[in-house]
Amino acid sequence: MKKLVFCLLFSLLLSNAYGQFDVNYDEDKVPEFKLSDPLKSFNGSKIRNTKKWEKKRRPELMDFFSKNIYGEVPGQLAISSVEILEESAEAINGKAIRKQVELFFEKENKQIHFTILLYLPKQLTPAPIFVAYNFYGNHTIVNDVNIIISEAWAKNNPSFGIINNQLTEQSRGARSDRWPVEKIIDAGFGLAVIYYCEVDPDKDDFSDGVHPLFYVDDQQQPAEDEWGAISAWAWGLSRSMDYFETDDAVDASKVIVFGHSRLGKTSLWAGASDRRFAGVISNNSGCGGAALSKRRFGETVWRINRSFPHWFCKNFKNYSKNENALPLDQHELIACIAPRPVYIASAEEDLWADPKGEFLAALYATPVFELYGKKGIEHTIMPPVNQAIHNTLAYHIRTGKHNVTDYDWDQYLKWAEMFIK
Repeated sequence: MKKLVFCLLFSLLLSNAYGQFDVNYDEDKVPEFKLSDPLKSFNGSKIRNTKKWEKKRRPELMDFFSKNIYGEVPGQLAISSVEILEESAEAINGKAIRKQVELFFEKENKQIHFTILLYLPKQLTPAPIFVAYNFYGNHTIVNDVNIIISEAWAKNNPSFGIINNQLTEQSRGARSDRWPVEKIIDAGFGLAVIYYCEVDPDKDDFSDGVHPLFYVDDQQQPAEDEWGAISAWAWGLSRSMDYFETDDAVDASKVIVFGHSRLGKTSLWAGASDRRFAGVISNNSGCGGAALSKRRFGETVWRINRSFPHWFCKNFKNYSKNENALPLDQHELIACIAPRPVYIASAEEDLWADPKGEFLAALYATPVFELYGKKGIEHTIMPPVNQAIHNTLAYHIRTGKHNVTDYDWDQYLKWAEMFIK
């Protein structure tokens, strides 16, 4: 009995140490809050047509998100050179072309580069594609010895054979369950993936990755309103789009940006920031992604800024435990992507990402899609699990945990066939 009590006390102390002690998973404890109207400007004027949305409301929302949440990109930088590292016309059981393309960027004697692994269906040229980041390297998405293993920094994960922050052969194909490449190819789409830490390592250290290329004088950190890692990753996705516009095998007018978890936050910001993306998918993205911040359910602004202070700009810390001071919320980020198609997906057991908050954000973004004559979320009650809503603004909640599953991809492919292809 004493041992049990000690274990419980130790667990509580450990939870408190990691900021989990007071995590709210109880709907009855969600604080009262008032959501801003996406169709009412900061000065109170009503937005009644798309012209006024485009000229007044959307710009002020994007300006606030940029300066106070994700951070501004402090300049422009084009691709300096492109190198095709490897290419094969016999990939995925002979159904696809595989191409590994390295993009280089240079500025004031500093350089970064990242590699796009691209699979394209042979039967369709140019092809619509999904573009996405992965967490552990391009070689993890398919068990294929031809895929180059990145030398970039990686988070240690002994189960994947990652020690000393270095990717290894052991992790080849380790995440193939999240990437049904053959199914994507069979559906007539291509897939482009990038290891996200090649663009910006996922650690609280702005001394490497893309940030130093933009520093001036003796700058060591981004300014208060300058880009965190999510904005940097979004920048990398836009640079991949620069490349797609030059590749005749890619239909650059039909590129869908996809992301899971923190990379789902990234896909939403990339899709809002760069209107060349034809569609956006957010899979289990939570706080700072699709979920409403003001609900303070599961992951919160305070927790995310405390645990991952490099993801967002420093100004976002002004809203830690102060979400009601935000003059907007994440439904308006989704709205900024309209009229382009957006898919928000949740998982029933992923309470940390707040499925209800993700659904409500899609619901309250709907009036802006309707302004453009597009269909969004038509009912205020969440749909049953595994019953997807496939409109221009789409949503599903599936059974299971924080993951990317075959069910998710089945829905994304059906939806993309309807609204993108």
